[in-house]
Amino acid sequence: MDFGLDNEQRMILATVREFVTRELLPLEAPAQRAELDGRTLLEPADVRRLQQKARAAGIWGLLTPEEYGGANLGMLMTALISMETSRALIPFSYGGYADNILYMGNAEQKQRYLIPTIEGDRTSCFALTEPDTGSDATNIQMPAVRDGPCWVLNGRKVFITNGLEADFAIVFAVTDKAKGHQGGVTAFLVDRAMGWRSDPIQTMGAWRPAEITFDNVRVPDENILGEVGKGFQLAMAWIGQGRIIIPARAVGQAQRLLEMALEYSRQRIAFGKPIAEYQAIQWMIADSAVEIEQVKWLVLHAAWKVDQGGDARHEASIAKLAGAGMIWRVVDRVMQIHGGMGYTKEMPIERVMRDVRVYRIYEGTDEIQRRSIARNLLKGHAKLGSWG
Repeated sequence: MDFGLDNEQRMILATVREFVTRELLPLEAPAQRAELDGRTLLEPADVRRLQQKARAAGIWGLLTPEEYGGANLGMLMTALISMETSRALIPFSYGGYADNILYMGNAEQKQRYLIPTIEGDRTSCFALTEPDTGSDATNIQMPAVRDGPCWVLNGRKVFITNGLEADFAIVFAVTDKAKGHQGGVTAFLVDRAMGWRSDPIQTMGAWRPAEITFDNVRVPDENILGEVGKGFQLAMAWIGQGRIIIPARAVGQAQRLLEMALEYSRQRIAFGKPIAEYQAIQWMIADSAVEIEQVKWLVLHAAWKVDQGGDARHEASIAKLAGAGMIWRVVDRVMQIHGGMGYTKEMPIERVMRDVRVYRIYEGTDEIQRRSIARNLLKGHAKLGSWG
């Protein structure tokens, strides 16, 4: 494995660093004021404006193929960019992106859904999770019943990211219960104009998922994504990238938090000297630094394997599990180092703590990651000490 960067990659990261410094870091103070006022800092229009600024700087479509106007930088560079961007302690993602399974649509579907999504003219959401079906995606129950040239959808999907803003959803529904999840689930492209509605789910952090309700929503045959009965395979193809990007984001956030802790511990005087001179503080700093480095290299290894065309699901699960736990412990230590000030809303620490708690839940809970890792090893799907 060679993680050395060429000149072009270094220039890209320098551009990202400049964008973060110029556009994102200045938003941290307004974010704190918005938090105090109960407001959302970045509305969709604000995100769109920032994305266009990033596009002008060349940061656009990080994983999108060149034929669709993207940079196609690969997973390793995307992970590094995520680390750099997340040093600004506000939620932001670059534009020019579309769900990877939209590329599997036919030519007409690409014109209606894929290309407008890449350009930012349309917004999608991925609707798989149901009220009684979270980690066990094989157990989805929402039916799609054929009625002439259409399929009729009834039911609910929950905790759907972008569900409030999306104008179309990639919906997974049961079209043949007898065939089970491997042959009885189908993916549909369902426009909001077809009749579904979304309602906000209040969470402890910045994540704003939605509950989506389908009440006799009619979807024509031409809106089937892929083949009838092959939807579960598409859903599994969609899941995976987030298990690398989430821990990459955690690394960037943790690095910034640790920098805050270093600065504060040098300045804060207790019992006549800076608290940085006390072993209790030094150990929290050291433990955090070690864990950040561990997760960073786990992420880079998983991302490198993706770029090499390998199956990185096992490595991604390890990185996701480690990263979600790491950021939670780091933010807790950084709050402890700051004492009462860290607990206030005058600083971003408590907000980050609330935001990152979900890392241990979505895109596969800690328990699911442990189950996958152990099963891969016990069944021989993954080998200890392998580098391929």
